[in-house]
Amino acid sequence: MSTPPFKQEPHKLLLIPGPIEVSDEVLFANAHPSMSHVSPDFIPVFGDCIRMLREVLFTADGQPILVAGSGTLGWDQVASNLIEAGEDALVLNSGYFGDSFAACLETYGARVTELKAEVGAAPSPADVETALKSKPFKLITITHVDTSTGVLSDAKGICDIVRRVSPDTLVILDGVCSVASEEIRFDEWGIDVVLTATQKGLGTPPGLSVLCVSQKALKVFETRRSPPSSYYASWKRWLPIMKAYESGNAQYFATPPVNLIYAFNASLKAITKAAPSLEDRFKMHKEASQRLKRALEDLGLRQVPLDPAFAANGMTAVYYPDGLVASDVLPKLNKDEIVVAGGLHKDIKDRYFRIGHMGLSVVDPSRGDLDRVIQSLQHIFG
Repeated sequence: MSTPPFKQEPHKLLLIPGPIEVSDEVLFANAHPSMSHVSPDFIPVFGDCIRMLREVLFTADGQPILVAGSGTLGWDQVASNLIEAGEDALVLNSGYFGDSFAACLETYGARVTELKAEVGAAPSPADVETALKSKPFKLITITHVDTSTGVLSDAKGICDIVRRVSPDTLVILDGVCSVASEEIRFDEWGIDVVLTATQKGLGTPPGLSVLCVSQKALKVFETRRSPPSSYYASWKRWLPIMKAYESGNAQYFATPPVNLIYAFNASLKAITKAAPSLEDRFKMHKEASQRLKRALEDLGLRQVPLDPAFAANGMTAVYYPDGLVASDVLPKLNKDEIVVAGGLHKDIKDRYFRIGHMGLSVVDPSRGDLDRVIQSLQHIFG
């Protein structure tokens, strides 16, 4: 990738679990001159985003759907296109975002069964298997990384259980805080929908809802008894758009965020076409995560995830020491020009904070982002 003719202005280091730091190349692409969404110059940019997303998710025939909106719109797309009023959905709840996905499904008339884990844990495989045997579920949702707790669910293991126990159940992976920082193998694991957004591991400014849908899920959608229960989120409207742009033609339903798609294209090229490889990216995220978590342990700080084996590789959720609160810690990090996130989970909101370490901050060690936050934390807690 050519060097852009500018560098970002100096700014505070953004180490929250999204949005994350983005490269000069991505920001330069985002500053592309205003362009018609049906321009012959734009069409291949959009089409390449669709093709490269398949590479990121390791799928041969999954159907990407790129729509202006936040990651939350992915829930609405799943709920309005794949489930009909009165059908059963199983939600695996490991935090705030499981609560929200359940609420979204209920809004569209689903009968939701939640498997809720204690704070810092994910539902056990045995409980998932028992629930799946209890009734036929139209779909199961997994929050791959719950950003409120930093818990990493065993998506592959759950997919294995679903295939064995309830193979007709669609597997929906909320990968907003995991795509491009955690290993996801769409075809091999048997995932039916991955939903995500651009502002986390995909290393692009926020504003694009990103999905990939299996051929199995598309058949379920095409044979539903009632029309999709959303206008804007309906795949009847978006699938022809995606197919047109990938085939080299333009088609209109709603204006895509043209500049953001240029930025997304630049980031996807860096992820799929340049070093490090995808496999190396996963390895680098694991190594960076372990390094930060070891440093926190050395300072006597305790993580929110109860088992280190199920702690996310792209973020860390950590309790304040006894007697300290956010106002004792976050302003000191801010004084060091570092921005981290406060708590989000309602049961422990004031007792912990969250550090993001994904994308550019991990795959470009020369930036020294992890060094900076570790040194700052050592100064505060050492």
